[in-house]
Amino acid sequence: MAETTPEQALARQRKFIVPAVALYYDEPLLLVRGEGTHLVDVRGKRYLDFYAGILTVSVGYNHPRVKTVVSAQLEEANHLSTFYLSMPMIELAERLAAITPGGLEMSFFTSSGTEANESALHMARLATRRQEVIALRYAYSGHSTVTRSLTGLASWRPPVEVPGIRHAHAAYCYRCPFHRTPDTCNYECARDVEEVIRTTTSGQVAAFIAEPIQGAGGFITPPDQYFQIVHEIIKRYGGLFIADEVQTGFGRTGKMFGIEHWGVEPDLMTFAKALASGAPIGATIATREVGAAFTGPVISTFGGNPVSMRAALATLEVIEEEGLVERARLLGERLRTGLDELKARHPFMGDVRGKGLMQAIEFVRTEKAPAPDLLREFMEGTMRRGVLVGKGGIDGHVCRISPPLTITEAELEEALAAFGETVRDMAGRHPELAGMA
Repeated sequence: MAETTPEQALARQRKFIVPAVALYYDEPLLLVRGEGTHLVDVRGKRYLDFYAGILTVSVGYNHPRVKTVVSAQLEEANHLSTFYLSMPMIELAERLAAITPGGLEMSFFTSSGTEANESALHMARLATRRQEVIALRYAYSGHSTVTRSLTGLASWRPPVEVPGIRHAHAAYCYRCPFHRTPDTCNYECARDVEEVIRTTTSGQVAAFIAEPIQGAGGFITPPDQYFQIVHEIIKRYGGLFIADEVQTGFGRTGKMFGIEHWGVEPDLMTFAKALASGAPIGATIATREVGAAFTGPVISTFGGNPVSMRAALATLEVIEEEGLVERARLLGERLRTGLDELKARHPFMGDVRGKGLMQAIEFVRTEKAPAPDLLREFMEGTMRRGVLVGKGGIDGHVCRISPPLTITEAELEEALAAFGETVRDMAGRHPELAGMA
């Protein structure tokens, strides 16, 4: 059979797949294989994946341990209904209860982050017998009607939203809505949560939900005391705290869970993506008090799927045995240093932020004007040099950098070299940016 070209594949996608499914790059890549930290296209070119399949392949592509465990499970059963006892599901629930912070103990499994977040909202409302929820601007929670309503980015929101959801200001220090700097702000963004409760709700709040670092928003990273202040406010009004760890969970930020950087113990946490390093999965874990209120009846056809459960258990073993959380912290420090050095020389890299192996570059023009055209140039340039990165931000102007946790120091240096060459080329093409303020 003749090899399909990228051009032929693109024509077939445009004919048979809805146009909402977006593609990166002027000439979209036709990828056919994953190997460790690399992806390979149909023509055999290898790329370092510094987006990790949208922060998903935490231990890389086709990790031998995960592949062996998944293959063994496929020999036994590829599907088990939740109407029967299933040891893979029970074992993963036990494992999550052991590693998550505080009193989190009872899990419900689904097949995506969207379902995990919607389940958390449902559980919180059942447990509190309240309906109103506080989310954040710039948040992204999923693609169902409910989770799109939680989302605080116009391009991802539904035309008709679910009632009972209010949005507070995000802790977006680079673009502070109160026109302050972190050393002078007194955390107005955190205190805005109380203002939103007092002015736009009945005061009977079921929950607050937030990503520790906002993913699609552009890896917006709150200052040190932000979540502690918000947590106190939510508790004072009788609500529950939901940490959306779909992107930050399982070592990505240099701690096992992102919220641990802020010293807060959530009432619920949600997971997907990196938990099973590529196998479809979603998970919601709650305290026993909250979980006990979720009495059903309920089913999740693919939630608790034994293949995904075994993939998740194997992924967690690899993360622990290979010391990948500490590795993310250490290599994240080197990544941040390298990006900060580039930013010091190129002012169109307006902001560099993040934690661990979850770092972002915000591309701007004069007076912080978002520059999606510059991000596009950066992505095209790094792709040509064999490194793939992601995109985010409300204007599509933020580069998201999040390699598999298994990257080597040499691969990190290779990527930083590609970043450096690309921004130097961009500076040469745009001399007007050299003296921008």
